[in-house]
Amino acid sequence: MKKQQDEMSLPDNAFSELKLGEKYVPVMRPDRQYPEVTPYSVSLGLIMAVIFSAAAAYLGLKVGQVFEAAIPIAIIAAGIAGVTKRKDSLGENVMIQSIGAASGIVVAGAIFTLPALYILQAKYPEITVNFLEVFLSSLLGGLLGILFFIPFRKYFVSDMHGKFPFPEATATTQVLISGQKGGSDAKPLLIAGLVGGLYDFFASTFKWWAEDISTSIIPAMSHMTDKLKMVFKINTGAAVLGLGYIVGLRYSFIIFAGSAFIWWIIVPLMGTNPELAGSSAEEIFKGGARFIGIGGIAMSGIIGIIKSWGVIRNAAGLAGKAFKGGNKDEKVERHQKDISMKILAFSLLAALAVTFVFFYVGVIHNLMQTIVAFFVVVVIAFLFTTVAANAIAIVGSNPVSGMTLMTLIVASGIFVAVGLDGARGIVASMVIGGVVCTALSMAGGMVTDMKIGYWLGTTPAKQQTWKAVGTLLSAATVGGVMIVLNKTYGFVGDNALVAPQANAMAAVIDPLMMGGDTPWLLYIVGAILALLLNWLGVPALPFSLGMFIPLQLNTPLLVGGIISWFVSSRSKNAEVNKARNERGTLLASGFIAGGALMGVVSAGMVFFGFDYKHGLSEVTTNWIAVAMYVALIIYLTVSCLKAKKDK
Repeated sequence: MKKQQDEMSLPDNAFSELKLGEKYVPVMRPDRQYPEVTPYSVSLGLIMAVIFSAAAAYLGLKVGQVFEAAIPIAIIAAGIAGVTKRKDSLGENVMIQSIGAASGIVVAGAIFTLPALYILQAKYPEITVNFLEVFLSSLLGGLLGILFFIPFRKYFVSDMHGKFPFPEATATTQVLISGQKGGSDAKPLLIAGLVGGLYDFFASTFKWWAEDISTSIIPAMSHMTDKLKMVFKINTGAAVLGLGYIVGLRYSFIIFAGSAFIWWIIVPLMGTNPELAGSSAEEIFKGGARFIGIGGIAMSGIIGIIKSWGVIRNAAGLAGKAFKGGNKDEKVERHQKDISMKILAFSLLAALAVTFVFFYVGVIHNLMQTIVAFFVVVVIAFLFTTVAANAIAIVGSNPVSGMTLMTLIVASGIFVAVGLDGARGIVASMVIGGVVCTALSMAGGMVTDMKIGYWLGTTPAKQQTWKAVGTLLSAATVGGVMIVLNKTYGFVGDNALVAPQANAMAAVIDPLMMGGDTPWLLYIVGAILALLLNWLGVPALPFSLGMFIPLQLNTPLLVGGIISWFVSSRSKNAEVNKARNERGTLLASGFIAGGALMGVVSAGMVFFGFDYKHGLSEVTTNWIAVAMYVALIIYLTVSCLKAKKDK
């Protein structure tokens, strides 16, 4: 039993850069065959895709938050395998997670953009929305994201091994591996999952303590928050704290610096404008300051594309050789085998052809304008694939809404120039934006999936193939759910669905297509700032992410990063520091997994009408939150420091 558990442990070099000549050997050895694609794994994965697509779409449109489906599905898969005592189930569990996780990815791409059509339809009745538009936009975007990413898989998951933290992939991998090992080896993850899950559940569902602490509620700080427009905010969730631990101090500090720059310099400066005197810091951020982050993300993406041009060129070259028949599949190990480049090339051609026909027949009805729109989608989706994957690899958060906003702005400017404007231009822009948004969302999801498979040793080609099937089912589910929710709640008027990202997209696209002001100056400021950061040697993308993502979600990243640095540097013995850091990674993964799983439970309770009110004041819930958060930090830190080096 001990030998079997050791074989199911991640290798010592799983999270570190490889030395010259060193090789990473995954948990499931390349020279053996393991059950992966089976009737059990495929059927359960597809069931998960449908269930989680519906749940994520409802929650995302109702409250504006899309939960990550990968971790809850991994927990369910590992739990079912454990209860049924299914042997050699690790490969199957990875496949279940991979297929099912298409749900959250497709949902994010769809609900960030397509509800804007319903929102603008209320203003412009000539706009039409139908199931086929929603379905094909999500499906084609998802398939393009998969196909565009495959040539980059080896670069991100193998060539860059140990260089990126991969927070979500790390947490999911720890869940899957601990489910296989069982016994005392899974105990730390289970306990941390219970602590983090229950902590987040009580905060979000019963609200006994505040999820976000803000200085805006402190009377003594009213001058700073009301007059100077300066505010400090922090999310007290266990999952975000765990995310910060895995991201580490370097990247979390850069991300936080971006937030601090926007919230403590730019927002107060914009607040000196007499027209904004009555606005809160949050309103200034949402209505203006965060557009600097969008410009920064866009320029960071261009910088990243230029820096990785060699990788992009090689990936395109491999596909080109496939057309000529000159790309014979080399003899590669099972855990490094993608679908053949020839199949990839022809699949991509087919997907692009269907996309072109969809744009021409179903959306635009003008050949020249269709060609322009098609070209914009292909170029942006392909080039920004690496940006989306890079963001997920670093911070676990895909800036897809920011990149999509920039895509809409650029595309709309081009469309107007070729005569595609008005209501027809709005429909074209939003459907095309849905394709790009889903493609970029899928690219981020793929890098997580492929990294999990790389660490554990599954076959990439199988994951890639069945991910596409999961995407098909998720797109159909999302399309149906969105139409039902629109008929039930609507997106405008009293008690309408919140859909904050789609409302932002509608606000941007309306003036562009109908004539109005666009904050070009703020976009340019962000772009220039990204260029300066790159010149100074500071990673521009994490800083830009910090400028775009709300302050309360970036502050706990820094707290987690500080804990990670602290526990892994206290001892003079390097082995002890390593053991403490590994224990922390396991506990942080438990926090993320528990928070994600209980988020699904909380969403289900909301769906069935759960409504709880307590009599605690806002000040009381904030002080309770401070006490609970400090206790959580102490628990994580002390638990890490108790770790001993391996004998």
